[in-house]
Amino acid sequence: MKQQIYFGTYTKQTSRGIYQAQLDCDAGRLSQPRPIITVGNPTYLRLTDRNSLLAVAVEGSLGGITNYNLADQSFDLLDDQLTPGSSPCYIGYDQSRQFVFAAYYHRGTVEIYHLNDDLTLTLTDQIIHHGNGPRPEQDDAHVHFADLTPDGRLAVVDLGNDTLTTYTINSTGKATEDACLNFEAGFGPRHLVFADQNTAYLAAELSSQIAVLQYAPDDGHFEIRQILSTIPDDFTVHNGAAAIRITNDHRFVYVSNRGHDSLAIYQINSDHTLELIDWTSTEGSFPRDFALDKTNRFLVVVNQNTNNATLFKRDSKNGKLDCIQQNIPLPEGVCVCFKK
Repeated sequence: MKQQIYFGTYTKQTSRGIYQAQLDCDAGRLSQPRPIITVGNPTYLRLTDRNSLLAVAVEGSLGGITNYNLADQSFDLLDDQLTPGSSPCYIGYDQSRQFVFAAYYHRGTVEIYHLNDDLTLTLTDQIIHHGNGPRPEQDDAHVHFADLTPDGRLAVVDLGNDTLTTYTINSTGKATEDACLNFEAGFGPRHLVFADQNTAYLAAELSSQIAVLQYAPDDGHFEIRQILSTIPDDFTVHNGAAAIRITNDHRFVYVSNRGHDSLAIYQINSDHTLELIDWTSTEGSFPRDFALDKTNRFLVVVNQNTNNATLFKRDSKNGKLDCIQQNIPLPEGVCVCFKK
């Protein structure tokens, strides 16, 4: 079996934009990524169920999101929504209602779009956050994640003001706030994954921690159950936790560490708390993102500062990772997106 994989990058040095490669699951081999779409700073990608690829984009002084056609491998631009200012850092997607959520880190906002029948985008609402925190990176609100809860609310993670806020999105794409969880000052929350209707795991970039959260679908509020470190106690060099992923069987959680340059591996206990199993080197520097393939037998991580990707084979019984291919050339890689 072969799987398509797309890579988002920065384009500050030699990268040309969005790259594509193929994972041969039988051979355990990733092909060398090749450029397919020339666009500025496509730092996050999201596939839709309608054979299109949503991407962050920068064009001069404009930033926003774009949508590309994958149906015939032409990669034609279907639409762009670029406005003056910075680009978003994350794209969420509501498949059932065809809403798209763009999380703007520097603007402290979430833009909500409807994905129309012709695959163009129409802005329906904007969420604006305010506030700050004690760390230098927390000078203002910095939304880093906006995506769905299992019951269809929108969960918005704000690294700048240390909050996790839930919103109801109505049928026209308008947002109404439901609840807000305030983390300890300086926690620096970044990304979120769900295990089931009532349990979520959140990676905190600035404090290099992971939180186990209890979620209440009746009113959309979260509570903290457990907090663990993503790095060893004796690691004193600067680190920022980045991506977080959960396996399909909901038995293991992985977090990437930029600084420690590792993947932290956690086992999910029967009560949904976490237990650290191991750290695995990403065989490169500054691993901003990684992803599991659809079989969950493989994991691909991209190392931004060393311009390389690494392929791991995953042990489904204990969650540990075995590096089977390293130093795969990829300039300024920061996003991994499997076509599932």
